[in-house]
Amino acid sequence: MERDIDALLQTAVALDATDIHLKVGSPPIVRSGGELRRLADFGTLRPDDTSAYAEALFTDKARADFAAHGTADFAYGKQELGRFRITAFRQRGSVSLVLRRVQAGSRSFSDLGLPRIAEKVAGSRSGLAIVTGPSSSGKTTTVSSIIDWINTHQSRAILTIEDPIEVLHPDKNSVVVQREVGVDTPDMATAIRSALRHDVDVIMLSEITDAEAARAALSAAETGHLVITTMRTKDPAETISRFVTMFPESQQPVIRTMLANHLLAIISQLLLDGPMGRVLTTEVLTNNERFQDWVVRGGDTQALLDIIKDGGFYGMQTFDQAFVRAISDGALDVETVLPHARNTHELRAKVMSTGVAV
Repeated sequence: MERDIDALLQTAVALDATDIHLKVGSPPIVRSGGELRRLADFGTLRPDDTSAYAEALFTDKARADFAAHGTADFAYGKQELGRFRITAFRQRGSVSLVLRRVQAGSRSFSDLGLPRIAEKVAGSRSGLAIVTGPSSSGKTTTVSSIIDWINTHQSRAILTIEDPIEVLHPDKNSVVVQREVGVDTPDMATAIRSALRHDVDVIMLSEITDAEAARAALSAAETGHLVITTMRTKDPAETISRFVTMFPESQQPVIRTMLANHLLAIISQLLLDGPMGRVLTTEVLTNNERFQDWVVRGGDTQALLDIIKDGGFYGMQTFDQAFVRAISDGALDVETVLPHARNTHELRAKVMSTGVAV
């Protein structure tokens, strides 16, 4: 069978695919228009086929990671094809790959449907902003959009530290340096500490996953840098909890105080299917006196939700509030959002008050 990975990717691009699945026992599968489609012309994949595809795609670091751990995350790109984020892993003794196509360029805040706080974050001189959500919720796209806004509208020195680099940012009004973990730096924390000794205004981390990176990010925000990053958490409450509990209990009061002083915002995202396509919905936490008191005390989840619910003046909103607006605008159906709502009875009542029949 044809094992030319570029030919396969070219076919996927021509079909405007967002994702490509390569697994033994099936032809290559692409997701196009939200639907899965099998590329029967490429034949059913055998173990040596997926292994050959992996070898054609692996970077040196990815090959070493895969050999050591049986999984690897990396990127692949060519000018004529674009860029792909790739996960390689083993299942039932064979190699499988999932490739996600990274769209060229960055979209505007309004095109993405981001809340107004995104521009406020982008215009900030210092502090920590965290974009959160499950896989495929658009975190990378949001962060890329924020970096592009800064790059376009301001003259700043921007450093991205990524694992792997997914979106390329050519210089516009700012100067952008992009470093890849495992290629240009051993880890994120090392890259951040190095950046603090150089002329850097904005630091973007692709994801915080450990205490060392979390502490380095907070330290950078504390020393006057704008730090933008992501975490795989569902909402602001879980994000704060995950961030704090990365550290030993004896250190947690200090971390809570640092978050109270330097957190700009948490933007938590969900992508839901609406009548006219996928719709971004967000829960937004910003920093005010109530939040500062809550985080220092270590308050409970419901108390934080009440702060967000009452914080519209500060740019905050809950997911349920975002759902009501999306339904009243006709962007989402009630049935679509109900599985994600915190209070279904209140949601129905709020929707009915807007004049939409439920």
